[in-house]
Amino acid sequence: MNRNLLIAFGCSLLLAASCSLPPFHSEEFQGQFSEQALAQKASFLSQKTPIADTLRPPNIIILMADDLGYFDISLHGNTQIQTTHIDALARQGIACTRAYVSAPSCAPSRAGLITGRYQQRFGFENQLHERLPRNRFELFAARNFIRSNPWKIKNLPSVPTEAGRLREGLPPTEITLAEILKKRGYRTAIFGKWHLGSAPFCQPHRLGFDEHFGFYGSHSLFAPEGAPGMVDRHSPKDWTDKHIWSGQRNGDCAIVRNGLAVEEPGYLTQRFAEEAIRFLEENQNQPFFLFVPFSAPHTPFQAPEDYYARFSHIDDPVRRVYLAMIAALDDAVGDINKKVEELGLAQNTLIFFLSDNGGAEYTHATDNAPLNGGKITAFEGGLRVPFFLKWQGVLPAGTAYPHPVSALDIFTTVCAATHTALPEGRIYDGVNLLPYLLGHDPGKPHEALYWKGGSAWTILKNDWKFFYNAETGQSRLYKLADDPYEKANLAGKFPEKARALQADLDKWCAAMPKPLWPALVSFKHEDEEGVFYFDN
Repeated sequence: MNRNLLIAFGCSLLLAASCSLPPFHSEEFQGQFSEQALAQKASFLSQKTPIADTLRPPNIIILMADDLGYFDISLHGNTQIQTTHIDALARQGIACTRAYVSAPSCAPSRAGLITGRYQQRFGFENQLHERLPRNRFELFAARNFIRSNPWKIKNLPSVPTEAGRLREGLPPTEITLAEILKKRGYRTAIFGKWHLGSAPFCQPHRLGFDEHFGFYGSHSLFAPEGAPGMVDRHSPKDWTDKHIWSGQRNGDCAIVRNGLAVEEPGYLTQRFAEEAIRFLEENQNQPFFLFVPFSAPHTPFQAPEDYYARFSHIDDPVRRVYLAMIAALDDAVGDINKKVEELGLAQNTLIFFLSDNGGAEYTHATDNAPLNGGKITAFEGGLRVPFFLKWQGVLPAGTAYPHPVSALDIFTTVCAATHTALPEGRIYDGVNLLPYLLGHDPGKPHEALYWKGGSAWTILKNDWKFFYNAETGQSRLYKLADDPYEKANLAGKFPEKARALQADLDKWCAAMPKPLWPALVSFKHEDEEGVFYFDN
């Protein structure tokens, strides 16, 4: 029997074996939502609390980068680029030097930010994936024959049906920051990357945003591939790169305006800023909430030629276009901040700037050193992000806040600043940062912060950080006060501390419901301590 026949025969046996196994698709991932919870939300939002004419609360702007690492900006020591405008926001306000997101990957992190709640509380624990294995044979092939290091497809017992996958996204029972501010009479808009689902019930214009321009998925082309005046760069060492480019501007990568696909020839980073500036001009005389979740510097790597030309001293073409994208992002942030000042709105506008997670080291375009790890991992390089607040005349300018804060705090801080009551009967995990930032409360905002993605669990408590993988049994322990770069695993040296943190972490994880969809891949992180796995 020749080799080809042998392979065909083996594949036939595998296919036959897979057909004899239990069903691969599970009806448990159908995304059914409580009618009672939906009714309670509708009742709460229907009780409008209009703003008195004599007391205009502050406007709210959230500017969010995508995969921008802590050390990707000049304020934090990057000598290859000058992020003048991003740095200016920090100098005009408060820089939170130990700020964390609620997940080290895009979609779960955004779900936490927009709701002010640990996303695990409503099942949005894992990353959204546009493609799942269709059967056990395809799963077997993906796990054993695709060279995807440092990623590996998990050995999934079951996956959602196609109908279930299409319903993945932010549950309509959750209350977004846009919805709660709209209840107060705010005009609301989002320009940029959504990545919280594309089903009708979870599109932004159905969850409190009056305007949306951007895309639903994890990425989209910044400009049509091959467009004049653009530099396109593939990252040959990045396993995800081929998938990223294949999406072009189709499906969830399509550019949409309020639910309808549109043609867009412009460079997205600049277009999002232009839309934001138009919105500011049109709504300067009423309270507004503007959310600009940029897609830079997430892949695909594309930048205008004039930005690319600024970095001719960088030999690596992938690194060079990455820096060019950050430079374009910096200018876009500067244009928005400048418009706020030109319109005379700075003293009545609270601006946040942050990244949705740490730098994506697997693209080989960035390095989070000296922080350990990067995107997907719960090490400092994956969770610790640039985080600045500016409110002219209210928050002291040019100051730094050293204690851990969370992106979850944005929701609660905004509600406090706008005198907006939180709905009763649901847990909010963010805290109002204003008393801490203004020096009215000498304590720390959080006793502990938690992370959970599939089998990878993490807790930060009193500067001790403990990692546990429920599937492999791996654990690590670091004391960040002495070891901010997570170099020395102290789990063996302090077993009682590790057990106490494990018990706290177990209790928190046990209180969370089952995820609405499973983690698809496991990511291998290697450092001086060895290998640790994180799900995504």
